[in-house]
Amino acid sequence: MTSTSADIALLDATDQAALVRNGEVAATELVEGAIERIERLNPVLGAVVTTLYDQARAAVAASPPSGPFGGVPYLLKDLVVEIEGTPFHEGSEFLRGNVSTFTSELVHRLRRAGLVVLGRTNTPEFGMVPTCEPRLHGPTRNPWDPQRSTSGSSGGSAAAVAARMVPMAHGNDLGGSLRFPAAACGLFGLKPTRARNPLGPEYGDAVGGWAVEHAVTVSVRDSAALLDATAGPAPGDPYPAPPAARPFAAEVGADPGRLRIAYTARLPGGERGHPDCVRALDDAVALCAELGHDLVEADLPGLDDRIGAAIGTVFNAATAWIVGYWVRHRGREPAPDELDPLTRAYRDVGRGVSAADYLLAVGDLQKFARGVAGFLGGVEHGGVDLWLTPTMSAPPARIGEIASTAAEPLRALANGAPTVAYPLVVANITGGPAMSVPLGHTPDGLPLGVHFLGRFGDEATLLRLAAQIEQARPWAQVLPSVS
Repeated sequence: MTSTSADIALLDATDQAALVRNGEVAATELVEGAIERIERLNPVLGAVVTTLYDQARAAVAASPPSGPFGGVPYLLKDLVVEIEGTPFHEGSEFLRGNVSTFTSELVHRLRRAGLVVLGRTNTPEFGMVPTCEPRLHGPTRNPWDPQRSTSGSSGGSAAAVAARMVPMAHGNDLGGSLRFPAAACGLFGLKPTRARNPLGPEYGDAVGGWAVEHAVTVSVRDSAALLDATAGPAPGDPYPAPPAARPFAAEVGADPGRLRIAYTARLPGGERGHPDCVRALDDAVALCAELGHDLVEADLPGLDDRIGAAIGTVFNAATAWIVGYWVRHRGREPAPDELDPLTRAYRDVGRGVSAADYLLAVGDLQKFARGVAGFLGGVEHGGVDLWLTPTMSAPPARIGEIASTAAEPLRALANGAPTVAYPLVVANITGGPAMSVPLGHTPDGLPLGVHFLGRFGDEATLLRLAAQIEQARPWAQVLPSVS
């Protein structure tokens, strides 16, 4: 790779697009440079599982790049979002050989924004565990330490961006699956408001709006501008997100004002997370205070055993739904060796969840969400603006630790849960936006993240604060060992 190509790889997507727009670099150069990096780094990291190089080259040759990210290379996570005529596996042996029959609305919007899709990134089977080690494709390794996990389930995308294969990549999030890998790989990860991005044409919503689409990015401004390019309901969507007051990109650099931020190091059971993660939280609290915000220690109200049980009911039912969806599309049941043991265990429990059980759980969670909305009602309503915790409750696990076996089908759950015990799923339950911001490293160099939960529909406050933190503590210049 030439020094010029190496320099370009260090730029975020906004700057790469500007080079193309100003005629300093051709889109073909961006694409070929990214392909070279993928080919060189992927044998070590296992981040990209499907390549679409011929399509990408044809796209940039067919017409001049346009849109805010004209000519910028991009990767799609191999989950939910599809491209007609291309392989699509969702990390499962059950989907080996599957080819998509439609193109998702989100892909059309990404292409209109000028992004060039080079391939698909690794994900655990159906995105159900906090690591990225499917039997189908093997593990994705963390660029900061290849013996460590990227967390999950957007771990393939996070590894690719952290290693600077591409400046940003697609991810989705049903319970933290975008934010956990962002923290594990030293990236910015924004989970948008429910229904901010479309899920069509295949889905109206997924798991009652818990699942959302967006990306992991190097910079805050890339995340904001990408959301401007993709946000908005599609015809037939069951409901829209509240409209933004102005473009999300305009919030980057805007004054967030004096925010009241609640924080806690305590997990739902009362214990504290790993000391390294708690130190990152302490650092974030001190930094936010230095930036002029008010910090108050407080736990999230209403997060009790009943809510925990309701969350479990929804996840079990979701797994049964996901497998049932693919049984219908494949026209047969999976063979015994075509599902991960944990997926099979979740599915077995989920098939026992009655419609009444599910709706009772939804009702409990909706009541809980109202309490959270009051807590995040802002100072003028006796509440706070944001809730802050560490993103992960422990540094990334070693490869192989979060894996189930036929003899121990729940091993991945038992070993994975202690790494992601802070309740990031609250953002999925409430539908509110949330973000993981990279802040600090463990003593042995693994990145850490802190997590902010925001008000429903209010990405603006999160983006303003994230940009303020990014300016005070720039993170993009620090690169992992594999990059």
